[in-house]
Amino acid sequence: MANTRVLSLNNLSKRFGSVVANDAVSIELHRGEVLALLGENGAGKTTLMNMLFGHYMPDSGSIDVADERGDMHPLTLGHPQAALDAGIGMVHQHFTLAENLTVLDSILLGSESLWSWRHKRKAAREKVGRIMVRTGLVAPLDEQVGKLTVGERQRVEILKALYHDARILVLDEPTAVLTPQEADALFENIGAMTKDGLSVIFISHKLREVLAFSHRIAVLRHGQLVGEIATSDADERVIARMMVGADTPATPRDAMEPGAPVLELRAATVKGDSARTSLHAADLTIHAHEIVGIAGVSGNGQSVLARMVSGLASPDSGEMWVSGDRINRFTPPVLQKAGVGRIPEDRHHDGVIGAMSVAENLVIERLSDSDVQKRGFLLHKSIRRHAEELCKEYDVRGPGIDADARLLSGGNIQKLILARVFECMPDLILANQPTRGLDLGAAAEVSRRLLEARSRGAAVLLISEDLDEVLALSDRIIVIHDGQLHEAHSKDREAIGLMMAGEHA
Repeated sequence: MANTRVLSLNNLSKRFGSVVANDAVSIELHRGEVLALLGENGAGKTTLMNMLFGHYMPDSGSIDVADERGDMHPLTLGHPQAALDAGIGMVHQHFTLAENLTVLDSILLGSESLWSWRHKRKAAREKVGRIMVRTGLVAPLDEQVGKLTVGERQRVEILKALYHDARILVLDEPTAVLTPQEADALFENIGAMTKDGLSVIFISHKLREVLAFSHRIAVLRHGQLVGEIATSDADERVIARMMVGADTPATPRDAMEPGAPVLELRAATVKGDSARTSLHAADLTIHAHEIVGIAGVSGNGQSVLARMVSGLASPDSGEMWVSGDRINRFTPPVLQKAGVGRIPEDRHHDGVIGAMSVAENLVIERLSDSDVQKRGFLLHKSIRRHAEELCKEYDVRGPGIDADARLLSGGNIQKLILARVFECMPDLILANQPTRGLDLGAAAEVSRRLLEARSRGAAVLLISEDLDEVLALSDRIIVIHDGQLHEAHSKDREAIGLMMAGEHA
């Protein structure tokens, strides 16, 4: 790794009203370096990267970027095109590809003038081919994006950034939807690119990956840079202490005898457009005092399974039973009344009503309770008092309980949903990606509450693309692939990863 600067963030500050998102943050990046940017939810990581890429205009501070010769120049702030022209590429956690275009067209998108008479497809194909040979990132250029696997789409996003001649690549949770084998392959490719001079900033909550693949770690807390450390000098405990200001206590997980069946699927089938959007003759039983983890690459039927358990999809055949009662009507109110608490995958779309206040969202699933309404009229004082207590207990941070829920960060929306679910003490908890986007401390709190629910007798259906989370929390692990459920007979990480890729014993 050369010690040549390619990027300097100089005392960047950004406020949103009274909230200080970044407070005089200064970070340098060097040629061929992989810098891991860590921090709790609301620590300012996303805001900092949005200022780098031109989505936000900083209130103060400056950014310098090296040109191809290595000379440093000020970056024009607040203009994404200026960042692209300076060789900065950003790959977001949620892909931004057009599914109806081919891979080549998706890569070309935005690279040509609207006044061009025709695409320079031959030259583009040759350039992408050279990039694929150089980096080891391979994608089928003539295939529609919608037909690609998640891992292939990840590669296309990176190829697109490299096609635009990115010398600095920002990756936001790059392995959130990859199998362990795909994640290892991705970082192997990134390692090859850094030897060729590419510099990388990657945001991740997976400390195993941070320790395995980064050169240096920078940690933000409450909008300030609280420390930097060479990865070779770090371990998980050191990083956790830097992120949250104290050691994160391990969550004790006691062995427990399973109780009575709470959720039973009997040959449940949901027909979708493809095997990946369907559920095929699923047999599954989850008992009281039990956490069953569903491991799998995104798009293999997890969403269909979650929609059925939450009442948003009806099986075309087969049966579902909850606490000994057969479910005949599949609607969210029916499943909620049956004792199902739902932590949805899409927290923004399915978890909250953005135009309603934080306080209203916290009581939206128990409007018939006497402390929420009386004779059809909402008891606003009681609702606000209830919201203040829950926000304090679950550390929901934001502009206040009367503000629209859409103004909360993703992590704080997740905390709001968790507060709403856990306070009702349901018999069955559907935890769909419960810690996605949460920092170390918040994720540990989610784990603690799931295990606490298990101890009091709840059954937990844990659906997660984070295999480490599944391995740590689950009593049993079920792998889902192409809409079919296969029980894992051990907690061997490599064996489960192969099952997630479709290799079954």
